[in-house]
Amino acid sequence: MAKRREASRQKQGPQEKGSGHRSREKHGAAQSTGRWLWEWVKSISVAILLFLVIRTFAVEAFKIPTGSMERTLLIGDFLLVNKAVYGAQVPFTGVRLPAFDDPERGDVVVFEYPLDPSKSYVKRVVGLPGDTVGMRGGDLYVNGSLADEAYVQHTQPDGDYYDPQFEWQRKYLSPGAELRDYRPTRDEWGPIVVPEGKYFVMGDNRDNSQDSRYWGFVDRELIKGRPLFIYYSFDRSKLRPLPWITEVRWDRVGNLVR
Repeated sequence: MAKRREASRQKQGPQEKGSGHRSREKHGAAQSTGRWLWEWVKSISVAILLFLVIRTFAVEAFKIPTGSMERTLLIGDFLLVNKAVYGAQVPFTGVRLPAFDDPERGDVVVFEYPLDPSKSYVKRVVGLPGDTVGMRGGDLYVNGSLADEAYVQHTQPDGDYYDPQFEWQRKYLSPGAELRDYRPTRDEWGPIVVPEGKYFVMGDNRDNSQDSRYWGFVDRELIKGRPLFIYYSFDRSKLRPLPWITEVRWDRVGNLVR
């Protein structure tokens, strides 16, 4: 009887030993998989965090949806915008980081549209705080002098018109201007004085640009950044299939925005 029990234990021993070995293998495999998943999650989390930090405080992509800045920027241009230069805003607060520079006359800037901050616009700064700006015959005058604007184009030079939206300018007319007879048009308006903390912006395509002439000044706090360069561009007007592949404007890729 004792011999049978001993034999039974001898038979069971190797089986129990093999079962324990397989259990340890499974446990080790589970640990390896868990470590791999944890490392993967950490890598993805760090990448997402870095992307959000860079996008919030350093650079952000922007797409040109309209022709208001032609020839400088075309519909279908994709830009990288330097947000740090003018001081990026900390999300969900009114706090801005220290700026490296202030917008200067002639700068192309991206800003929140004053009438709808959910939209971003891109225009050129033509009037700084304290400047007196106006147009005569479609030419821009700043502080009484004709502005040198080689980047401007006029696609409809004979299409001047009055728009009720221009009436906001009356509040900011330069001292001495005749308010009673003031009737601003697209190409004939001002002179008006830019208040402190605000900027006057216009599109380079002067005859096809909804800009400060229509809806007023841009507050300094709404200016998000300065475009750096065009990182991608394609001609959206082409009817060929897949224009973002077949109609790439290779000659514009990498161009600095000036």
